[in-house]
Amino acid sequence: MAHMDRVWRTSRIIQLLALLALLGTATQIVGRQQPKVIGNERLVSVDPLPEAGGEICESVPAADPGHREAILMAALEQSAEARAASLEARNAPTQDRSKLKPVRWIHDPYAAFSSVAVDPINNEVVMTDENLFQIMVYNRTTTTPPSARLTEPKRIIAGLKTKIEFQCGLYIDPKTGNIYAVNNDTVDTLVIFDRNAKGDVPPTRELHTPHGTFGIAVDEASEEMFLTLQHDSAMVVFRKYAEKDESPLRLLQGEATGLADPHGIALDSKNGWVFIANHGAVSSRAARPDARASRRAGQKQNWPLERASAVPGSGRSLPPSIIVHSMKAQGNVSPLRVIQGPKTQFDWPTGLAIDEQRGELYVANDIGNSILVFNVNDSGDVAPKRVIQGPKTNLRNPTGVWVDLKNNEVWAANFMNHSATVYPLNASGDVAPLRIIRSGPMNEPSLGIGNPHPVAYDSKREQILVPN
Repeated sequence: MAHMDRVWRTSRIIQLLALLALLGTATQIVGRQQPKVIGNERLVSVDPLPEAGGEICESVPAADPGHREAILMAALEQSAEARAASLEARNAPTQDRSKLKPVRWIHDPYAAFSSVAVDPINNEVVMTDENLFQIMVYNRTTTTPPSARLTEPKRIIAGLKTKIEFQCGLYIDPKTGNIYAVNNDTVDTLVIFDRNAKGDVPPTRELHTPHGTFGIAVDEASEEMFLTLQHDSAMVVFRKYAEKDESPLRLLQGEATGLADPHGIALDSKNGWVFIANHGAVSSRAARPDARASRRAGQKQNWPLERASAVPGSGRSLPPSIIVHSMKAQGNVSPLRVIQGPKTQFDWPTGLAIDEQRGELYVANDIGNSILVFNVNDSGDVAPKRVIQGPKTNLRNPTGVWVDLKNNEVWAANFMNHSATVYPLNASGDVAPLRIIRSGPMNEPSLGIGNPHPVAYDSKREQILVPN
């Protein structure tokens, strides 16, 4: 071991001497060249040099060759420590590096509610926040006074351990109160939390889902879980208690299904129907030979054909719709009914909820700033039987809706004004909500920035363009 240590030390000395020689050569070359300056000189950022407890470089005394090896080794160790300190400084949280703070932020500091669900047993209401990546739990009867900036939730689930990002779908287990939350974009994981979970905690259960999963509905009688797949225009059905890499039980996908950028989903277990809201974007899928081979090699069963299988040039935009299938539907089958047309007032129908007792379908009509109510057996170009819409309603881009049959209330999650609003179940017209829960100041709109991509600057108009 001592021999190996001497060999290592000798090697490090040789490396250091070679480095010094190269630095000397580089200095001579740079001294002979004139740098080309592009633009004006400006200070971009300053990082303080790490404190190494002394000088950065120590001179090696020429008259003391006996100690040269020890001094060179000390210099090497000091250099390694300096590099480690520099890495630690670079990886430190932004708030600890005051000199590198941005000049200004374009950032919404408040929660943007994307979905809502009620736990009637525990008298709580749960919201997902797609802006700050949180699940927020409030008392159901909470209301935010006009004078208050916001209402603090009683519990928050958030943090890296939670695997929460871009959550759109939400379901509360009616027996346990456990929370099922769907990640739509980057994580591709359905996360399930105990109803008392709070803080940065891992899920009690996880399920790997296809990319772009959006809506969730659960049939408690058969213990099956239905998920819509936005980008691949499909629906998958899992066991309610599926976890990890378990395959779906069934898959609904294909030209005949009527699925076109599906979002919200709701079940009418009384009639055995599943309702799905479509935004309308769709493209054809064709399984390539290599895709079939990968499935034979062990790919999950009932997994959708993804964007890699899209047929070039087949993309098209259809009118928004709500389609109705049998809850047992699978494969490439036609819907039982389609609600579609100008009379429906559909403008990005998103969240869906069913009142089985009254046979009514509730639709969160995102761009229409409204809640639309239909009969569950409606078909074709039909007008809603009731519409909740108008300035008194406080509806602003509702993306989530929930029917609370125990308390005869209907909830809406308003993505663009930091609020959740609740109305009587028979509400119609321009009606004020019974209660409002706000996550931000009144009349302060949400920025609506979600998953932004590379930005551009319009120098003529002095505007920042952010594709969302």
